[in-house]
Order: sequence, then structure tokens, then C-alpha cells
Amino acid sequence: MTKKDRIAFITQKLDELFPDPPIPLNFKDPFTLLVAVALSAQCTDARVNLVTAELFKVADTPAKMVALGIEKIAEYIRTCGLYQNKSKNIYKLSQILVEKYGGEVPRTFEELEALPGVGHKTASVMMIHAFKTPAFPVDTHIHRLAARWGLSDGSSVERTEADLKKVFPKEDWERKHLQIILFGRTYCKAMGHKKEECPICSVVGCKGK
Repeated sequence: MTKKDRIAFITQKLDELFPDPPIPLNFKDPFTLLVAVALSAQCTDARVNLVTAELFKVADTPAKMVALGIEKIAEYIRTCGLYQNKSKNIYKLSQILVEKYGGEVPRTFEELEALPGVGHKTASVMMIHAFKTPAFPVDTHIHRLAARWGLSDGSSVERTEADLKKVFPKEDWERKHLQIILFGRTYCKAMGHKKEECPICSVVGCKGK
């Protein structure tokens, strides 16, 4: 199967299985999305949604988050991994948003990545989901599947992002980002993966584990 045929099949299968992929984190605006994504590192989306359901009742704006304080933030997010560092980062980025941006979340990669605890992946999620600016966030699922399907060599997350941006049309980056995550969680997991049972790997082949 040529790479072009593989891409066509992968696209068709993802659209068939996940025609309207949801954003897995609950949020109502750019700030609450930013906090949710910051919490999602080494924590399941389901756990993040449980935590933010309570946290956002008392602090759903940067000003309210600053008023809540680091220790109280930590109490709300204690069940998330790395909660101590995350509470400090959420407090500090909220403080910057209030003092520098009038309580608004900035809309450029450079400004987002300068915020405490915000890396390129988080900035990409913000750009594509909050601001509808083309980006292709790469998480562990996407990085793994891109290598398995031969869409990238798996050498780095940066390489995977660049390769996938070439593979899929820009107008489809948001859908494909969500579809591949859902596919990885449902059919193509890191552990116990069985190529013959995977709707895509069983057809296009599978590189690595």
C-alpha cells in the first residue's frame, strides 16, 4: 500500500468511526480551557473534568483564581498528578493574565508559551480549539499512532507535528487531532495492542509495537 493510499484509508476510517469528535475537556471560554489543559498533563481527561467541575464553581476567571490562592487551588486539584507544581503555575499564569492582559488569554503562540506551565502542545490546543487558528497539537496518542502508521518516523514530537501538518489539509487539523486521540484511546493503545484487531493497523500495517 502506498503512503497516499494509507493516508486515504486512515482518513476514511477516522471519519467513519468518529464523524463528530468532541473536545474531551469541559470548558466554557479560553481561560477555563487553558486551566483544564494545564491540568491534563499526567492526568486523565475524566479526572480533570471532575476536578474542574468544582474548581470553576469558585474560580472561573483569572482574577478569581488569583484571589483563591495557591494553597486553595492545590486543595481543589489534589487528585491530579503533579498538583503542587500545577497549582503554582495556574496561580502565576492567572496573575500574569490579570496584570498584563486585562484578564484575557493572549492569542499568539509566543505569548501563550511564555506563560508558566504552558508548553507548545498546550499553546497549540488553545490556538486550534479556543481561537480556531490552525494548529496540530501532538499528544502521546498522536505521536505513537503517527509512527505506527508510518506517517512520521517517531524521532520527536516536533517532527511528528511537522509531518502530520503535511499529511492532512489545514482545514482538517482540528478534526484529525481529536479523531486520532480518540482512536488511540479506543482501538490502538500503547499497551496490549493487537495489530490484527485494530481497524487501521490491520489494513495499513504497523511499525514498532
